Amino acid sequence: MPKLKTNRAAAKRFRKTGGGKFKAGHAFKSHILTKKSTKRKRGLRGSQIIGPTEHHRIVRMMPYA
Repeated sequence: MPKLKTNRAAAKRFRKTGGGKFKAGHAFKSHILTKKSTKRKRGLRGSQIIGPTEHHRIVRMMPYA
């Protein structure tokens, strides 16, 4: 059986944690920031853990993560 290819777009967006979950940065934080409240921008700062509904899709895109 041939090797599986990693989806490079997914590899740039997600990182695997020690517990086997995936984390990613928040969306909507790159431009047009003037109309967004300070509280909203502050909430978008850190990374987020990907939920179980999307987890199996990321596993398929990143078989060796």
